[in-house]
Amino acid sequence: MSSIRRIKPLDFGAEPMVIEVGPSHPAMHGITRFQMQLDGEVILSMDPEIGYLHRGFEKEAENSRWHQIMPYTDRLNYVSPLINNVGYALAVEKLFGVEAPTRAQYARVIMCEISRITDHLTCNGASAMEVGALTVFLWFVKAREYLWELVEEVTGARLTTNWARIGGNANDLPQGFLEMLEERLALTEQTVVEGETLILRNKIFLDRLKDVGILSKERSIEHGFTGPLLRAAGVPYDIRREDPYLVYDEMDFEIPVGTTGDCLDRFLVRQEEIRQSIAIIRQAAAKMPPGDFHCRDRRVWVPEKRDTYGNIEGLIDHFKIIMDGPKPPPGEAYFPVEGGNGEVAFYVVSDGGGTPVKCRVRPPCLNYVAAMPEMCVGHYIADIVPIFGSINMIGGELER
Repeated sequence: MSSIRRIKPLDFGAEPMVIEVGPSHPAMHGITRFQMQLDGEVILSMDPEIGYLHRGFEKEAENSRWHQIMPYTDRLNYVSPLINNVGYALAVEKLFGVEAPTRAQYARVIMCEISRITDHLTCNGASAMEVGALTVFLWFVKAREYLWELVEEVTGARLTTNWARIGGNANDLPQGFLEMLEERLALTEQTVVEGETLILRNKIFLDRLKDVGILSKERSIEHGFTGPLLRAAGVPYDIRREDPYLVYDEMDFEIPVGTTGDCLDRFLVRQEEIRQSIAIIRQAAAKMPPGDFHCRDRRVWVPEKRDTYGNIEGLIDHFKIIMDGPKPPPGEAYFPVEGGNGEVAFYVVSDGGGTPVKCRVRPPCLNYVAAMPEMCVGHYIADIVPIFGSINMIGGELER
C-alpha cells in the first residue's frame, strides 16, 4: 500500500477527537454515517454505520408474485435499473428452464450497456463535482440525458424502467431506435472527451484523487470487491467475460484495469468502460437479428391485448398469469450479472408456488462501504469525500 498520502499523526499529547460525518452530510447521501477518531484532521479510526434506508427488498419479494418483483429490482441500483431487471429475469428463467429469444437477448445487451454508461457518468460526474469540478458534472449529466431519452423511448420511463420480463422483454425496440441510438452514442462520446480534456490535466483534481484511498489487489480480493473497484486494483475480472450470459460471448471488448487501486484509477477505469460499452452497443446493434421479443412459453407469456380480448384461450392465460403468477418448478437458482457497480447476483428459491420462498440479492457496494476504514485511515478528513465518491455507494443497493 502506498504511503504517499498516508499522514503520520503528530504527538501533541492531546486526546483524539470523535467526529461523525453523516448521515445528514451531503456527500453521505443522507443514509450513511461514519464515526471517526481524529488527530487534528488525520483519521485514526473509522466505524461505518448503515441502516438508515432499509428497503426490505427480500421480504417484499417473498410476499409478491414472481413477475410483481420486477419493479422492485429497479429500486436497487436506480442509476442502472435495467441491469437489475435483466439479472432478476435471468435468475427466474434459469429456474423455469426457459430462454429469451435471440433478438430479445441482443436488445437486453444494448439496454444494459446503456444503463452501465449512465451509471458511470453519474458516478464520475458526481465525484468530480464533490472535489470542485461542477462543470464536468453538468457535462456528464448532459451526456446521461442523451441516453436516458433512449431508455424512455423503449421503456416509457427514465429511471424506474420495469422493462425485462421472465422469458423476454416487455416490448420490442421501437421503430427507428437503432438510428437514434447511433446519433446519441456519438454525442455521448463527444461529451465524455470534452469532460476528460477539461479535468484530466487539472492539478487540483489530480491531487485530490491520485494516491488517495488505495486498496491493493490482494486486499480488494479479500474484501470481495468486484466491478470497477476490483479492476482498478489490477484484477481483470468481468462476469461478461469470465461467465458470459445473453450474447456477450459474441461481443469483442476490452477489460480496462488500473495499476494503483486509488481514486484516480477508479475514475479512469469507469471512463474507459464507457467507451467499451459503446463498442458493445454498436456491435449488438449491427448484429441485431429479426425475431420475437419474448418467448411464447405459456407458463410465463402474458398474451397480447388482442389475444386477451379476442379469444378465450388468451383471456384464460392472461387471467392465470396475472392472478396466480408464473409458477416455476421447485428448486433454486443463482445468477450473477456485471452491474454498473460490480457483481449483482440474484438467488431465488421456489417451492413450486406463485411466490418465491427466497429472493436474495448480492449488492456489490456493501463490500465497498465495509472497506472504507481501510481506505481512509491515515488520510485527512477531507479525503473521505473523493474516496466515498469513488466507491459509488447506491442506497437502494446497499440496504436492499
